[in-house]
Amino acid sequence: MRTSPRCGWANARLVAGLVLLGGLPAGAQSLPSDPISFGGGRVTIGGDVWATFSCTDAATTSSRVCADDTGFFNYTDYEHSTLRMLRVDLTASVKATDRLSFLGEVRSEDAGQPQPYALYARIRPWIARPVDVQIGRVPPTFGAFARRTYAADNLLIGYPLAYQYLTSIRADALPAHADELIRMRGRGWLSNFSIGNTAPDRGLPLVSAFRWDTGVQLHATGRLVDATVAVTTGSLANPLVGDDNAGKQVAARIALRPAPGLIVGVSGAQAPYVARAAAEGAGALHDNSSFTQAAFGADLEYSRGYYLIRVETIVSSWRLPVVSTPVIALPLTAASTFVEGRYKIRPGLYVAARFDHLGFSEITGTSRTTEWEAPVTRVEVGGGYALTRNLLVKLSFQRNTRQAGRTTALALGAAQAVFWF
Repeated sequence: MRTSPRCGWANARLVAGLVLLGGLPAGAQSLPSDPISFGGGRVTIGGDVWATFSCTDAATTSSRVCADDTGFFNYTDYEHSTLRMLRVDLTASVKATDRLSFLGEVRSEDAGQPQPYALYARIRPWIARPVDVQIGRVPPTFGAFARRTYAADNLLIGYPLAYQYLTSIRADALPAHADELIRMRGRGWLSNFSIGNTAPDRGLPLVSAFRWDTGVQLHATGRLVDATVAVTTGSLANPLVGDDNAGKQVAARIALRPAPGLIVGVSGAQAPYVARAAAEGAGALHDNSSFTQAAFGADLEYSRGYYLIRVETIVSSWRLPVVSTPVIALPLTAASTFVEGRYKIRPGLYVAARFDHLGFSEITGTSRTTEWEAPVTRVEVGGGYALTRNLLVKLSFQRNTRQAGRTTALALGAAQAVFWF
């Protein structure tokens, strides 16, 4: 479901409203600037609101108009565009004892019904040691950008391709052969296959940045090392609350801080991703635990003075049932790398840029050999200005290119206002 023009213009009005709010005298501002705390500090409530509006010139029969992302380059696994979105988050933390806390978050996107985004218990077995166990819908384990998905933490407005871009592959539907998969290149926003759920639907990203995992997570930190391991339901591309294939994901991340300003991280994850019904439709009536998504990630961050540089690479591979010829060469592999940087011009004002590429392994069909999905490159440049401590305005320009699909190149301009407390 595409974001409606009405919702898009509502986002634009909210952007303007938040900007005007930033210009009010301090005494006239009624919105909170800090988290709300009561019960002797045991209950804390916070939140954020961010609105994004984007525009691209799209050819029509009579004129050129300010249009949405006609290439679906920025659509997410919740069928919303990251460049035309109104999102409201409300978070709460309840400290029951020194060893037990409960944390949750409720989120609404584009004025939709609020949905639970996070809900977990945090247990600290030892008060004096930085070790905790988290149970429920827990924060992401894999990757570095997954910890920066809130708009105030994102240097730009768009998301890296690995965490947002929809490939044609699906968990509930499978291609019967290589030709069928090749026909869906560049159709991740609405792909369909002959096995399993045959209705057209969205595909999967490499890593979902819009749904948290559900399961158990162990986290420990020290002066130089931060380590996390988790056992959860679903996969990186398709986190679930309820199991659909009797499998569990195992994920881990280790981050090192060998020098001031330098963070080096590695991540890994593996899980069955094919839904039970789709596997049975392919004739795989036995345990489908061999139909997995496996991923490896490496990231680096370095900051000094006015500069910040980040690099992250993710390689993901999928295995699916082999049904008929021409046979799909397995595993299906995707590799993503992005480089982003920020420079602070003066307090509250910065410029930023990101270069991003997503490539795929080759398969051979009846008439050609090609990548199983269309490679994508994205360049985004922009910046931000803090009107107040907790009100940020960002502008960016993004250009996407792709080797297949209904739109192979698209440029968009975007504006975003972010308020948090």
